[in-house]
Amino acid sequence: MPASSELVYRFGDFELNARAYELRRAGQAIRLERRPMDLLLILLERRGELVPRADIVGQLWEKDVFVDVDLGLNTAIRKVRQALADDRSAPKFLETVSGRGYRFIASVTVDALEPAESKRRKTLAVLPFENLGGDPEREYLADGLTEEAIAAIGLIDPEQLAVIGRTSINRYKRTAKTLAEIGSELNAAYLLEGSVRGEGGRLRITARLVTTGDQVQIWSASYDSEPRSILGMQRELSTAIAEQVRMKLLPERMTTLVRRQTQNVEAYDLYLRGRYFWNQLKPTTTKQAIEYYRHATELDPGYALAWSGLADAYSSSPINGDAEPRKVSQLAQQAAAQAMGCASDLAESQTSLGFVNLFLNWDWPLAEASFRRATQLDANNPLGHRMVGVVLSHSGRHEEAMQAMKRARELDPLYAMHQALSSMIAFHAGDYDLAVDFGRQATVVDPQFWVGYFHLARVYTQIGKVELALEALRAGEKFGGGNSKVFALRGYLFAKAGQVDAAREVLEILDVIERGRYVPPYTRALIHLGLGAIDTAFDALEKAYEVRDVHLIFLTLDPQWAPFRSDPRFTAVLDRCNFQRAFRATAH
Repeated sequence: MPASSELVYRFGDFELNARAYELRRAGQAIRLERRPMDLLLILLERRGELVPRADIVGQLWEKDVFVDVDLGLNTAIRKVRQALADDRSAPKFLETVSGRGYRFIASVTVDALEPAESKRRKTLAVLPFENLGGDPEREYLADGLTEEAIAAIGLIDPEQLAVIGRTSINRYKRTAKTLAEIGSELNAAYLLEGSVRGEGGRLRITARLVTTGDQVQIWSASYDSEPRSILGMQRELSTAIAEQVRMKLLPERMTTLVRRQTQNVEAYDLYLRGRYFWNQLKPTTTKQAIEYYRHATELDPGYALAWSGLADAYSSSPINGDAEPRKVSQLAQQAAAQAMGCASDLAESQTSLGFVNLFLNWDWPLAEASFRRATQLDANNPLGHRMVGVVLSHSGRHEEAMQAMKRARELDPLYAMHQALSSMIAFHAGDYDLAVDFGRQATVVDPQFWVGYFHLARVYTQIGKVELALEALRAGEKFGGGNSKVFALRGYLFAKAGQVDAAREVLEILDVIERGRYVPPYTRALIHLGLGAIDTAFDALEKAYEVRDVHLIFLTLDPQWAPFRSDPRFTAVLDRCNFQRAFRATAH
């Protein structure tokens, strides 16, 4: 493209935005192929001048030695004239000087585009809605309104308005920090404050929008709402905010907002309760969330978000809470299929399908496609970006994975999971210093987040820092609710450090645990690997395959297994899981 890529050319009722590479007439886009567009830009850049044919050919066809450039140039000129509705015999825009070249003869106004720096997206943070009455029964509603406001506002115009994710916002619940401090920490231009108060059988919901730089209130509103009008209130709220920050709420965005939620008040109430318990990411609260989601879908079988929540709870439970994959797989797939059937154009439906394909079906190309589709449908959805990063990491595309996780961190900067998974991705890429940095950040953001300690321990184990690894695992065990991954790594670490008795003691503990619940076979496989009992380790991997142990997805990249990647027994497991095919299909 010519050097004039930061300019807008206006002539007649046409406008050509060079940066956007777009020609419009009276506001309507006009299709123009690459070479004709570049030709038009050259002529506009040298408007009023005779531009020799040789100059044009030199810029547009210099390297195409097998192309008939005369025919190509004539064709490009013809397409430019067609786009401009220009008559060669009586031109208004493009004059031909026979045998020599072309001249753009119309009057042209040129405007410089704003520098890209000044065109950055504005960032808005929705602070946790405050439950003014203090009634615990209203707490889930306040949390649900916060989350739904974030989701709805995130759909307004993702290219111009970024919305900070829910988890980063939650740390400001009942905070004593000033708005200026919160805005500075989140790098947000706007803050939305809200509150919920129950008054008899009605709700009073208030909201105000302030700028963080000077805390000027630019908009406020109060809503007296019956429970069944909360959904309409959310749509009104997001529209008002869009107007106040001078955005345009596109009609198709409004349709999406309307279709996000059910019109069944009781189902909506159950969905909010499900989200409230699901967000705690504990096995016991996940069971409660499943019951609420299931009840919501019974009341409204077309409720895509409730089906999506149900699918997420099922499909991620084997990796987060050691649920038995074969017991939840069909339930997860059915719920994801229902979500897609109800509303495949919701980002949540797509991420649910991606979860199923990543963790349960082991089809990484399909998982990546779903997660990417989610980011296209809602560019402000941090979960979609995060999961793109995860699946790319498992596929060996480390640089792309880090870019996706960077976007997730930007959208939800204070969510410890994003730092923890950034540590995992750096670990898979072999960048252990960066993995340690992200692991430490995760434990600082949330000192009780066991996943952060686990990924930090993985790095310390690999680089031989035994005491630091054990310290991280002790914290992971304290807050992890007995997750098998912590036991597996601790047993492996003991074995590699020569503490054989301690490693065998971990195996005995697992025997006791298994009497009461499912223990993934991969746990024992890793410990036996550390002990050097290779045949026993491979036997455990076979059992892991038989039960579809979700932890097998780590085989392709975990350095503990690197010495055995040429072992036929190991490659046979990968082939049976289709990991080799998935790796080849997605890796570049």
